[in-house]
Amino acid sequence: MALRPIGPCSTCDGHEHMYVCICNGVTDRDIRQAAEAGCRSVQELTMRTGAGSNCGSCLDIAADLLAQVRGTRELALPMLQQAA
Repeated sequence: MALRPIGPCSTCDGHEHMYVCICNGVTDRDIRQAAEAGCRSVQELTMRTGAGSNCGSCLDIAADLLAQVRGTRELALPMLQQAA
């Protein structure tokens, strides 16, 4: 899914922001602000912004943006069973 432009922002030196989650109206700016405020995972991002809580088609893009701001992308690792 491609990001959709919503126009220049008067508070960000004219930077154009994009809708990431159309279902909930979440922009790249919303995701960047959440990451800068300490959001560490996509699950937490969904709780803070609502991104991905409906159809979920935006979750990959949201995760990429979150990773850009956080500097690393958290990868889901399979659960390891404890040795018996």
